[in-house]
Amino acid sequence: MMKGWLKKLSNIIKLENIQKYYKVGKEKFHVLKSLSLEIESGEFVMIMGKSGSGKTTLLNVLGFLDKFDDGDYIFNGENVTNLNENQRSTFRNKNIGFVFQQFNLIETLDVYQNVELPLIYDASLNKSEREKIVKEKLESVGLLDKIKQPPLQLSGGQQQRIAIARSLVNNPQLIFADEPTGALDSETSEEIMNLLKDLNNQGKTIIMVTHDADLVKYATKVVRLKDGVLSLEV
Repeated sequence: MMKGWLKKLSNIIKLENIQKYYKVGKEKFHVLKSLSLEIESGEFVMIMGKSGSGKTTLLNVLGFLDKFDDGDYIFNGENVTNLNENQRSTFRNKNIGFVFQQFNLIETLDVYQNVELPLIYDASLNKSEREKIVKEKLESVGLLDKIKQPPLQLSGGQQQRIAIARSLVNNPQLIFADEPTGALDSETSEEIMNLLKDLNNQGKTIIMVTHDADLVKYATKVVRLKDGVLSLEV
């Protein structure tokens, strides 16, 4: 399945010799060890490994949520290693959408407001333009009819669809998903994975952390981490 996949377009991410340490008290833990990785535009990459292997840390580094200690990060040919915090935030909001295991929806906001949230930071959009985008993305995940409901009135699968809609409103180049099916039953998990695969087929690059070996069938590339060391299964 993966070897016959021919949709690769161009290199979008290149990590070179990434080193990441965490300090806990006086102890220093080497979490990512001389890690190098290339990801092509249009791929569906799964990052797999046991708990503590460094896979979520890698996702956070890729998604500009966490800094690293040494190495280089090239994004679309641009070295983004030394961006400051404001630049990282702007870059992240423009280029990346996030989907999390626990959905990360704000309970005090309705569905519309949750999906609209990333657009609030885009001063170039007025209210009617934001509304058009939000409705379009909710329709794309089949939940336009839930637009005024609070998230807690929805099922887990519906909440994850809302989170996916939110990740799409800025039309990001990449979708990063951290255990997106971890809180769902098997049937709902399949629905969410099919939705992510549809987005991938439409050209979105997806990078996903999972511990579920059954989901490998959706991937075009598998990245395995063990004790911070990377291996590839293409």
